Amino acid sequence: MVATDPDGTLLRAGDRVSARTRAALELARGAGARHIVVTGRPVPGVRGLLAALGYEGIAVCGQGAQVYDTASGRMLSALTLDRETAATALGKIEAETGALYAAVDQDGTDGHTLIEPGYRMAHPTLPARPVPHRDALWERPIAKVLVRHPELTDDELAATARSAVDGLATVTMAGPGTVELQPLGVTKATGLARAAELLGLGPADTLAFGDMPNDVPMLQWAAHGVAMANSHPELLAVADEITTSNEEDGVARVLERVYG
Repeated sequence: MVATDPDGTLLRAGDRVSARTRAALELARGAGARHIVVTGRPVPGVRGLLAALGYEGIAVCGQGAQVYDTASGRMLSALTLDRETAATALGKIEAETGALYAAVDQDGTDGHTLIEPGYRMAHPTLPARPVPHRDALWERPIAKVLVRHPELTDDELAATARSAVDGLATVTMAGPGTVELQPLGVTKATGLARAAELLGLGPADTLAFGDMPNDVPMLQWAAHGVAMANSHPELLAVADEITTSNEEDGVARVLERVYG
């Protein structure tokens, strides 16, 4: 099983997959490997991208909370973050940091990303629906919460949030401007483990690629974890191997070596 984070790993700028990387994935599939996309994006936010890539396998979405079958368009499993817990967690973080800007990814294959006033999407191409006030974020079940701070760095905000919400939710930093709260105990590793179970596979069968702290659990779960050269220091510290950057076809270089 080849597990790849998309943003900053599989994808080049502009959400593109190079011809070399496409060929390397075909090489792996031809050798019997199953390719699993493992992303922080929720299903509605990644479905169009997967279709453009011609991807028809199982996808792990929402930082591991969602396991989705792209071929049938069916959610195979989904976990939600209790909305009262989420609101409490935000309050605890704000008690330490001052006012935050928040957004949520709603649960389900048709869920929306809702953003309160002042929240700015890290990926401006992803669809988002503004709401007039924070209470409107909780109108439907949610998969996760996204938070931003006007002054703190992502690493500072993530560290403070972890301390403040200990025991309430899992906090991760998924990329620039992307600090998130997800159901307690849920990570990309737990989602990937569920997908692997459905395929009759496990960590010993898995080669995983990533670039950000949210990929740490996945790389530690897999038998062999590969960090891109452009990775966050937290991921570089735990990787079994460091390849070239996403812009230099780092995933393809490893797959060509393993399956060539």
